[in-house]
Amino acid sequence: MHTVELHIGEMRLALRPDLGGCIAGLWRHGLPVLRSTEPAALSGPRASASFPLLPYSNRLGLRRFHWRGAEYTTAPNFEGSPHSLHGVGWLHAWQVDAQDGQSALLSYHHRPDAHWPFAFVARQHIALGASGLHMHLALTNTDAREQPVGLGWHPYFPRRACSRLQMAVNARWDSDAQQLPTHSVPQAGLDAPIETLAYDHCFTGWSGTAIITDECLELHLGSTLRYAVVFTPTGRDYFCVEPVSHANDAIHFDEPTAHGLLALHPGATAEATMALQVQPR
Repeated sequence: MHTVELHIGEMRLALRPDLGGCIAGLWRHGLPVLRSTEPAALSGPRASASFPLLPYSNRLGLRRFHWRGAEYTTAPNFEGSPHSLHGVGWLHAWQVDAQDGQSALLSYHHRPDAHWPFAFVARQHIALGASGLHMHLALTNTDAREQPVGLGWHPYFPRRACSRLQMAVNARWDSDAQQLPTHSVPQAGLDAPIETLAYDHCFTGWSGTAIITDECLELHLGSTLRYAVVFTPTGRDYFCVEPVSHANDAIHFDEPTAHGLLALHPGATAEATMALQVQPR
């Protein structure tokens, strides 16, 4: 087990680099800002507060894809699903390259394997401030081939009695029975209590900002990414608002790069940021 703790003022952040480079918990004055678990008690990244998404987000349909004249497959990584999910960064331990009391730099060096056929190096810089969190994610293609790349984060927010989401979007991708996108439909901006939402969808035309409020906190989420996955599962004590770079399963679209997926040349780097500002109510 490897833990990293960051502290400043009323804010505390706990990392588990060995569990997919994830955040175990984020607290303000002891109150969970994200769904939070003490790092020693965390069982895995899917029970965490947040984990990085790379080199793709959400589902890679039926664990196979065609890219630049070649066919590839990916190994199962999510029980009960015919798809691969959330990329490979969350499956592996990350190393700590630098840290101080308020920030940490993590890296993961990927060699081609059954889960992803291309080599890359990913880095996360995570900085805690007196009123929030700032994260930077970068992926460099160290393969000899161009590869498809997407980035993002999978934060989990506590569902409280008065949890509410506000965000500007203009469309969402509806899905089939296998939870793969089929068509885009117009979508007015979201402004509603979480308890009234039933989404496991990718939204497009996102402004890059969202406001999450409840009876305890007001959170301002911001990102350089312009797609967002909103997941509001019934009966759970959390919900997700995930900044991502591309539409779900974009690799299978006729023009993947028109839907946010990057064609990353050897030696090139893709980057993204996410920030979370925290205010008491």
